Amino acid sequence: MTSRSKLLMMLGVFAVPMIAAWVSYFGWHPDKRKNYGELIPVTPLNHTGGTLLNGESFKLEQLQGKWVMTYVGSSACNEACSRQLYYMRQARIAQGKDQDRVERLWVITDAGTPEAVLLNSHPGLKVWRAGEAGFAKQFPMGHVGATHIYLVDPLGNLMLRFPEQTDPKGMIKDLKLLLKASQIG
Repeated sequence: MTSRSKLLMMLGVFAVPMIAAWVSYFGWHPDKRKNYGELIPVTPLNHTGGTLLNGESFKLEQLQGKWVMTYVGSSACNEACSRQLYYMRQARIAQGKDQDRVERLWVITDAGTPEAVLLNSHPGLKVWRAGEAGFAKQFPMGHVGATHIYLVDPLGNLMLRFPEQTDPKGMIKDLKLLLKASQIG
């Protein structure tokens, strides 16, 4: 080996890692987020007392220890509402053996009663009316009439919002990742 080739080899040994580090830091940006849903500032839910649809007193603290998919809306469930409730049900079922770690909650924001046919098609869905009118204001709606699905962590904190036009596959993927990574709930 000539002295020139030795010099080039030594430069390569030290320069290549430096160049690779520089390129990866300044030039290469892999997909920074893996989640489908939008992470929102973690907010502990307040005023969690209320009643279930049958009049039974129920506090959301009773759901602590579980991931809670939450839909906030009127009792007059339109097409968008029906679709979101359906996606919540299917996303929970898709979790397989972990589906017991996930609950579904429909927070009703008015004094009406949902149709019995709709409720019968969603067994296990908790339909809840908050005791205080300000409860629904804790959920960042985006715009009036928004139909987002929210996720509450096992400690009772609001932490994720799925898009209004939800892709159920993305929602299922997010739940799988959370359930896999979570040591609680």
